[in-house]
Amino acid sequence: MKIEIWSDFVCPFCYIGKRRLEHAMEKFEHNDRIAIEYKSYQLDPNAKHIPGKDFYETFSELKGMPLDQVKAMNGQVAKQAESVGLTYHFDSMKYANTFDAHRVAKYAEEKGKGKEITERFLYAYFTESKLMSDYDTLVSLAGELGLDEQEVREVLETNRYAKDVREDLNVAHQIGVQGVPFFVFNEKYAVSGAQPEEVFSEVLEKVWEEENEKPAIQTLNPAKSETSYCTDEGCEIKD
Repeated sequence: MKIEIWSDFVCPFCYIGKRRLEHAMEKFEHNDRIAIEYKSYQLDPNAKHIPGKDFYETFSELKGMPLDQVKAMNGQVAKQAESVGLTYHFDSMKYANTFDAHRVAKYAEEKGKGKEITERFLYAYFTESKLMSDYDTLVSLAGELGLDEQEVREVLETNRYAKDVREDLNVAHQIGVQGVPFFVFNEKYAVSGAQPEEVFSEVLEKVWEEENEKPAIQTLNPAKSETSYCTDEGCEIKD
C-alpha cells in the first residue's frame, strides 16, 4: 500500500495528522506492507522570518485577527497536539519560509532518510522552536541523522531539488489540494486534514481489502470432468 502525504513543516495539523496516522498504522495488521512518501507543500510561499517579531504577532497580522484570539486559537491547537503526545511551543516558534527545508528533505529522501527528516524537522519547529529557514540549523539537523553536512550545505547554496519541490506543489494544485495535511492512498483515495485515528484505520482496512481482492474461483465437480471438451478457444463443461 502506498500513502503519499502532502504537508509543510510549519503546519500544526500536519504533525498531528502524522501522529494519528501512525497510531492507526500501529494497530494495522499489515503495517509492514505500507510505503509512505512525503510530498512538499507550503502554507505560505511568501513567508519570511522577521527578527524581534514573535509568532503570535506575525499570525495576527497575516490573518487580521486580534492577538488574544490568535493566542486562544493556537492554545486549542496545542491541546490537540498534546492528545497525540506532541508538545507545541507557540510562544517561541519562529515564523519562516520552508522552501529550502523541503529541498533538504528531498535530498534526505534520496539518501533513504525521508521519513526521518520529516519527523526531525517537525519536532525542531514545533517543540524546539528552531528557525527552519536558517541554513546552519538545517545542516545541523540533517547531520544528526547521519547525512553529510557538507553535501547538505551544497544543496542549500545551490538550486538543487527546487524542481522536485515545485513538482510536488504543482501536483497538489492539479489534484485539488486546498490544505494540508493531505493523504492519498494508492493514488485513489484521499483524506484531507488531521482526521481522527479511527478514520485512518477505516481507510487502511478498506484500501487493503480492495488491493488484495481475489476473484472467486469456481470449483468444478470432478465427476463431470470427463464430459468436458476443449477447443483452440478454451475448455467448457457439457451439461
